[in-house]
Amino acid sequence: MTLVDAMPLSGAVTAPDIVLRVEGLCVSARTEQGLKPLVQDLSFDLRRGETLAIAGESGSGKSITSLAIMGLLPQPAVRVTGGRIRFGGQELTGLAEPALRSIRGDRIAMIFQEPMTSLNPVMTVGAQLAEAIRAHEPVSRAEAAKRAVEAVRAVRLSEPERRMGQYPHELSGGMRQRVMIAMALALKPEVLIADEPTTALDVTVQREVLDLLRDLQRDLGTAIILITHDMGVVAEMADRVIIMRQGRQVETAPTTDIFARPVADYTRALLAAVPRMGQGPARPPVTSDPIARLTDVVVRYPLRGGLLGGVTHNVHAVEHVSFDIRKGETFALVGESGCGKSTIAKALVGLAPHQGRIEIAGQAMEGLAPDALKAMRRKVQMVFQDPMAALNPRMKVGDLIAEPLVIHQVGDAASQRAKAADLMARVGLEASYLDRYPHEFSGGQRQRICIARALALQPDLIIAAESVSALDVSVQARVLDLLRALQEEFHMSYLFISHDMAVVDNISDRVAVMYLGQIVEMGTKAQIFGNPQHPYTRRLIEAVPVPDPTRKRMTRPRQSTEVPSPLHPVGQRPDPVVLRDIGDGHLVGSM
Repeated sequence: MTLVDAMPLSGAVTAPDIVLRVEGLCVSARTEQGLKPLVQDLSFDLRRGETLAIAGESGSGKSITSLAIMGLLPQPAVRVTGGRIRFGGQELTGLAEPALRSIRGDRIAMIFQEPMTSLNPVMTVGAQLAEAIRAHEPVSRAEAAKRAVEAVRAVRLSEPERRMGQYPHELSGGMRQRVMIAMALALKPEVLIADEPTTALDVTVQREVLDLLRDLQRDLGTAIILITHDMGVVAEMADRVIIMRQGRQVETAPTTDIFARPVADYTRALLAAVPRMGQGPARPPVTSDPIARLTDVVVRYPLRGGLLGGVTHNVHAVEHVSFDIRKGETFALVGESGCGKSTIAKALVGLAPHQGRIEIAGQAMEGLAPDALKAMRRKVQMVFQDPMAALNPRMKVGDLIAEPLVIHQVGDAASQRAKAADLMARVGLEASYLDRYPHEFSGGQRQRICIARALALQPDLIIAAESVSALDVSVQARVLDLLRALQEEFHMSYLFISHDMAVVDNISDRVAVMYLGQIVEMGTKAQIFGNPQHPYTRRLIEAVPVPDPTRKRMTRPRQSTEVPSPLHPVGQRPDPVVLRDIGDGHLVGSM
């Protein structure tokens, strides 16, 4: 079914339930060779209370479409070159910036994909939320501050009052994403454009956010444009789906039809690439020696206050964590945002001070001299969660990928360049892109560049912190296949940190479940996903979106309590979770 078959678009907006109409939209980028089309002849209607999902590969034009609607294209480099965008009865294309500003954020709001680059790093969370509210509503500072706290509480951030005084860098990636969602929902917009709104969120918080979006629709009739690569979220949330590829719509239909009877070959291939729980490849148990071992690791961050600036509280980021990662094994860490997964990763590469013992290839990291620590880091590389924040915007991609080789003095300039080109090809990007800058790539392409850089030194252990969270499902499948192939070729190990339980089930050998800085369950993926014992593990698995619109869940009762805080006063340390073996190395704790 094509869009023209589904819905005629001629004439002005007359149907009272249509809030947004896009007709023949064309967006082009200015290049030395002339205008390059990024979006071509895109048309759709958005009705009040409807969720329209736009899906497709990274770089297909999904985010460019959303920026065009918001009037946020980086003109004159990228601009609308054809078509119309009408909001209610008002034409948005060509509208003056002051008029656009009165609509943007208030009547049409957007949740951006990369929260760290969307939040002002020198303003507190509370100031940014209050600023957005006061920019559109004539309320006092006190009222704006009160509403900011309510917005943060609505997205289940612990201690919302304390978050008001924090800066974006003090929050985890998932926490920053929830702040962005709170900012978008605070003004109760008529149209909400959600560009990968749950990319950085674990499945339990994702469930809460999706419920929040449904509440907004139910109470206010808000229409939602959902841009996502998570087909499980599409199946649960969307009424209709547009599939895009290379700037063009290839198919559009009701969600049930897209999943049950896809017409286009590309749509069928996209759905076939979706990871599903229980369908991961079976692998024999890995019984080799450990490449990394953590023993009773504790990471705490002191908070100071009072007249004398003494330590009043500790953030208990990691509490008494022990596990090992075997050679050639993929060991996964799962759990809610802020549970300590990324802190463990930082401790493993020497970026977070810790107590306890961490060994890499049998050598303890504690007390190493700087030169010895540098040599050890060659064995351990990391792929960070936010690719835009991890890539130097002033360096070309070729130099970024070759940077580890330069730092560790591996090869000459020519061989380093050749290695960078080879790595680009292996992650599915053209070698001709080496002379481009990070801002010239989509979010998913930037993440692939980060993976290529991590592979440059062929390390023993790669820490992948949400390494495929920004990738659409087809590219994600290719990257996961690449990681498996590299693991078999070089016998590398992975510490795979992810909130995507289906991906974890597809790639991992063993899984550890974290909650508030402690491991509450650990075992093989068959044990964790096939026979979960801890209530928290069961809650994580139950929250996973299923890529089947016929299995949409009934709305469940909300969790009435806030997320527990990792803060404890000095001297009040929580008791460590004691794991008991229930057979075949399946460890379960109680809380």
